[in-house]
Amino acid sequence: QVQLAESGGGLVQAGGSLSLSCAASGRTFSIYAMGWFRQAPGKDREFVAHIDVSGRRTRYTDSVKGRFTISRDNAKNMVYLQMNGLKPEDTAVYYCAARLDPLGSSDFVVYDFWGQGTQVTVSS
Repeated sequence: QVQLAESGGGLVQAGGSLSLSCAASGRTFSIYAMGWFRQAPGKDREFVAHIDVSGRRTRYTDSVKGRFTISRDNAKNMVYLQMNGLKPEDTAVYYCAARLDPLGSSDFVVYDFWGQGTQVTVSS
C-alpha cells in the first residue's frame, strides 16, 4: 500500500511558476513508477508526466514539454513537478499517482494509488 499526498498548488499569474510535491508513505516507494495527471472542471483526467522507478526516463504530454519537469527522490519518498511558464489552460486539480511497475504510463487506469489532488489556478 502507498499513500500519496500532494502539496504546492495555488494561484499564480500567467508566466509564473509553481512546484508541486507528492509525498509517499511506505518503504517500497522506489518500486513504483510515478505519474502526474490533472483534471480541469468539466474535462476528463489528463496525463501530464510520468517517471520510471530510476528517475532516468520521463515522458510529458505535448502541451507541457519544455515547461514542466518531473523528478523524484527515492531516498525521501518524494516526486516533484516543477511548472514554469504557466498558462491559464494549465488550471486544474493536479494528482500524483503510483504504479506498481518499473515504467510509467500515460494511461491513468493502470495506476494503483492516487493522492487527493492539489488545485492549481493560473490567472490571465
